[in-house]
Amino acid sequence: HTVQRGRMLCAPCAWPDLGGPGVLGTVGILTLVLCSCSGLPASLPWDLPAISSWEHQGGLVFIHTESSLYSLPCSPIEMEVADPTYHWVQDRAAPKLFSVTKEGHLLFQRFQAGDSGKYSCTISYMKHGVPVSQTFHYSIFGYHVLGGLDIVLLFHSKLCEDEWTKRFLWGLQDKLRQLEIEQHCKLQLTATFCFPSLNNPSDEFIIQVQLEVSLFGPHWDEHCNSQDTEMATDCYRKTVRHNLGQVQLALTRFFKEHKSFHVTGADIPSINFTNEFVGFLKTKQCSGGYGQTKQLQSCLDCCIVCPPGMFSPPKNSQCSPCPVGTYSLTYGMAFCTPCKDSMITRVPGASSMMDCVKKERTKQAVSIVHRIPVLLLILLPALLAINFLFILSSCYWFYQEYQVSSPRASKTTGSTMRMGTVTSFFKIPRQGPQAGPDAGPASDTSHLDTSASQGGDEDRTHGAPSPAVTLNLATATDETIPVLTLEDRKDTF
Repeated sequence: HTVQRGRMLCAPCAWPDLGGPGVLGTVGILTLVLCSCSGLPASLPWDLPAISSWEHQGGLVFIHTESSLYSLPCSPIEMEVADPTYHWVQDRAAPKLFSVTKEGHLLFQRFQAGDSGKYSCTISYMKHGVPVSQTFHYSIFGYHVLGGLDIVLLFHSKLCEDEWTKRFLWGLQDKLRQLEIEQHCKLQLTATFCFPSLNNPSDEFIIQVQLEVSLFGPHWDEHCNSQDTEMATDCYRKTVRHNLGQVQLALTRFFKEHKSFHVTGADIPSINFTNEFVGFLKTKQCSGGYGQTKQLQSCLDCCIVCPPGMFSPPKNSQCSPCPVGTYSLTYGMAFCTPCKDSMITRVPGASSMMDCVKKERTKQAVSIVHRIPVLLLILLPALLAINFLFILSSCYWFYQEYQVSSPRASKTTGSTMRMGTVTSFFKIPRQGPQAGPDAGPASDTSHLDTSASQGGDEDRTHGAPSPAVTLNLATATDETIPVLTLEDRKDTF
C-alpha cells in the first residue's frame, strides 16, 4: 500500500511544456533524483499513457480465385517505424495459420472462396518510449472473370453397365490429367448418360459424357503479377481468352490421338469405348458460390463470392439468401445447410448454426401473422351484417318510392294534398281520431273526400269538366265555424 501511495503522489504531477527537450530532460532527471531519495519508484511524465492505439478501415480488397500469389500489406500506406511487429487475425471461429512476410505482408497462395472474410492487422512499435499500435481492418472478397468451356463427348460401346462405365471414366480422367497440367486448367466430370444406338439398338450403346473446363488451374495467371486491381483484372481477361482457345485445340488433338479406350475385366476380356463426337460450348457463367453483385467497379461483369447467409448454385448469376430452415457459414457456398430436425430459422439469410431454433420458439415470431386471420374472422361478420342492413334499407326505400309512384298511391296522395289545402285556407285545425267526442267521425270526411276526388279524376279522364262538389264540413268542425261550399270559395277569388 505504501508503494501505491508513493506512485499516486509522484506520478500524477502536472508537467508544464517549457519549450524543449533539454528542459524536459532536466525535469526528468530531477524527478528521478527526488523519487530515488524518497525511496519511491520513479515515473517519468512521458510514461503516463500506457499505450496509444488507432483503428483504421483499410477498405475492400478483391483477390482473384486461384491466384498464384497475392501479397496484402499490413498498412495501406508506407510507414517508417523502428522494429515493428505485425499480427494478423481473421473473424472466423476456426483458427487459421497465416503466412506473413518479414515486412508484415499477408500472403495468399491459390486463393479460394473460403479465404474471403474480414481481416485485421495490428502493427506495434515504440515512439518516444511509448508503445504505439495501429490496427487496419480489411474486407477481402474472392472473384473471378467470366469464361469457361463445356464439352460433350459421345462414345460407342457394346455394354451399358455402371461398373464398366465407371472404369472407362476413371481411365479417361487419368489420361486427361497431363493435359490439365500443360494447359493450366481443371477438367471436371459433370454428367454421364447411356442409351441405345439408333443404328443397332440391341447390340450397341452410346455413352454421353459431359465435362466442364475451368481455366483457373495451377499457375494460370503466371503472367499477371500486378497488385493493381484494374491492371490485374485486364490481364486476367486476356489470359482467359488466350487459354480458352489453347484448351480447345489441345482437347481436339487429344481425342484425335485417343480414339478408342479399352477396359478389361475378369469376366469380359476387353471392351472398347470408341469416340465418335466432340462438341465445345463457350460459357460465361459464374461458378458455384459466386454472383454478379457489381461490387468491383473495375470489372462490373465479374462474379463476386457470396457472403455468409447467401448461396448461389453452379451457373447461376445471382447470390440469394438462404431459405428459412437453412444457413451458410462461410463465403462461397453453392448450397445452404439445412437445420437439424425439429429446428428452423426465424428469417431467411441465416449465417450461423445458432440461428436455428426449435419450432416452438418461432411461435412468438409468427404470432402477428396468425393474428391477422383472427382479426379478419372477427371483423368479417360485422362487415357482412352492415352490408346486409344497407341492402335491406335500400330495398325498403325503393319499395316506398315505388308505392308513391303507383297510380293508386298518387290518387290518395292527391286527395290528401287537396284536403290539406282546404283546411289550411280556412285555418281549420286538423285533428286525429282521438281529438274528442265533438270531433265527429273522421272516417266520413275522408270517405267523402276520397269519393269526390275519385269522381273528379274519372271526369277528367273522360275530358268532361268536373261539377262543383259541396263538402259538408260540419261534422269535422265546431258549430261556430260556418259551412262553406266550393262555389262560395270560387266567388272569393
